[in-house]
Amino acid sequence: MPTIELPVWPYVYGQPSGSGVIRQLPEDFTVIEQLAFEPSGTGEHVFLQIQKTGENTDYVARQLARVANVRQRDIGYAGIKDRHAVTTQWFSVWLPGLKDDPDWAQLASERIKIVHTVRHARKLKRGVLSGNSFKLIIRDWRGDQIKTNAQLELIKACGIANYYGPQRFGNGGQNVNKALAMFQGNKTSRELRSLYLSAARSYLFNEILARRVSDKTWNQALAGDTYCFDLSHSWFKSAQADAEIRRRLAANEIHPTGVLWGKGDADVANDALAIEQAVIDANPELADGLIASAVAKDRRTLRINVQHLHWQFMDDSTLELAFTLPAGCYATSVLREIIKIPQ
Repeated sequence: MPTIELPVWPYVYGQPSGSGVIRQLPEDFTVIEQLAFEPSGTGEHVFLQIQKTGENTDYVARQLARVANVRQRDIGYAGIKDRHAVTTQWFSVWLPGLKDDPDWAQLASERIKIVHTVRHARKLKRGVLSGNSFKLIIRDWRGDQIKTNAQLELIKACGIANYYGPQRFGNGGQNVNKALAMFQGNKTSRELRSLYLSAARSYLFNEILARRVSDKTWNQALAGDTYCFDLSHSWFKSAQADAEIRRRLAANEIHPTGVLWGKGDADVANDALAIEQAVIDANPELADGLIASAVAKDRRTLRINVQHLHWQFMDDSTLELAFTLPAGCYATSVLREIIKIPQ
């Protein structure tokens, strides 16, 4: 069976201008979730905003189920957050019949803090975030400050390539090869199956994006492209870009998209389709495996805007960054443009 080694996908703004250490301390990587809606204040579901340090999302969900004496499936959360970080995220707990809140203080510790609680009528579901705000500290930084500042100015003005980050693929990209093994018949649990399918699809997307970065069309119109409005899930197709599409692209109001491979009709044509099809044809085991697994085709923007980007050199070897990204996008896709990130 063939194996896949993750490449170093091409950069948008040249080679990284420095090196450094991220996550030396959990406090060096802080993330705050932003819900896509405002909880109503009433209902059978308790929404808890929790700050956790050095704990993974699933562990906190299990502790919530224990304290509330409910089933694990009665716990909801919008996204999985890194363990080696300080993350503030939302959970929901279903208390049917408008039961009184349990003593949430049982959950609190040095590593888990309850920030806020509020009621809502429905369970918190995956993906219902508007975005995530990050504050990152890069320690032992070495490099070219002038070039780093110039790259960050370009990122602020022009956005970044919307690559999936290395954590999507597991250590050394092993999840992609485990997807290949699964497609060849290896037995896999339901939870790991979902993980491996996502890794396979993300790899194909990154390969498509890499070709358009190399061609310098990741933020430009190609014949047959499908576009997405910024901070939206609304799409539209265009056989040929007119002046208004080009204006909106230049203003970062819309973005070209790439396929998240699976079952379904092609949403692109002509030049855009040729690039996507070339990647699919080069990876038949992954592409066929995803279709056989009945994964539905979807699309993802090739470019994202990095909102509220600020940075400062705290000293000659410490760089601090703050920014906000849309849900489903990776802080490492920003970092990789300015420092070398291990795959």
